Amino acid sequence: MRYINKYKFVFYLATAFVLYSCGAGPDNQGLEYAPNMYHSVPYEPLTQITDQSSGNWVSSLDNGVGEYYNSNPNNPHGMTMRVPPANTVRRNKNGYLPYRIPKDSIELAARILKNPLDSTLNVINEGKALYGMFCSHCHGQKGTTPGPAGEIYGGVTSYTSAAVKDKPEGHIFHVISQGKGRMASHASQISVEERWKIVRYVQVLQKQ
Repeated sequence: MRYINKYKFVFYLATAFVLYSCGAGPDNQGLEYAPNMYHSVPYEPLTQITDQSSGNWVSSLDNGVGEYYNSNPNNPHGMTMRVPPANTVRRNKNGYLPYRIPKDSIELAARILKNPLDSTLNVINEGKALYGMFCSHCHGQKGTTPGPAGEIYGGVTSYTSAAVKDKPEGHIFHVISQGKGRMASHASQISVEERWKIVRYVQVLQKQ
């Protein structure tokens, strides 16, 4: 019986030591895995939490600042994101900015977007070449019958159908940019100017 009690005592002592070693303080982070991930300064550019007590309940540090506080003291007003210097956002020679209308705002895009490119023969021919590279595999060469990929996946509507033939240029551009249904976004493969050229050619196919 004496030996059992001795073993229990050793077990309790070891358990207490392990639990104590997990404690944290201002000069001792305790037992943590990847502490730099837990307590890195979270300067999230798209959030602004100025309340220093935010996240106190999950913080193991004794510095009076909560885990979720993420205002940058090195910036004016503690901002986490500042206005970038002029000309740091990528533009092309025509000054196009990245397309930012959300995917679910297709009606807004259809209403406000206007093609900056004239419907010249050169623009249409360039649009036709781009269409052949990026669109014909699903929509077909003429936009009336599906291409090889479109036949496999299905659901490709003819450009001359009643549901599509009258879609405005803003709608077409938005679908190329953000995708719709089974069609994924092509913004990473096709520049803004190239998308507008494709739009001009699709408008030609709509009138067949």
